[in-house]
Amino acid sequence: MAAKQYEVVIKLVSNLRPCHSGHKIGDEWVFGNFTPANMCSLAYNALYPMALVLSTGGTFTWQEDPDVVTLACPDGDVHNIFELRRREKK
Repeated sequence: MAAKQYEVVIKLVSNLRPCHSGHKIGDEWVFGNFTPANMCSLAYNALYPMALVLSTGGTFTWQEDPDVVTLACPDGDVHNIFELRRREKK
């Protein structure tokens, strides 16, 4: 039996200062093998390993919800916080 595959949606949920890439709270992107259009590649590179884990059914023991992980962008000037949420592919 094939393992379940999931779609992962990346959403900007918080930031302390305007993002250098123009991202605004509420912006969303769908995770894939390449940086989504209009998403900062620095943020995407930081989120990629965790999104890959979620997309293949993995979990993070420190998160309350096994389908969600919250991560910070490495750009310390803006303090962007992203939520990665998976949902089953149809």
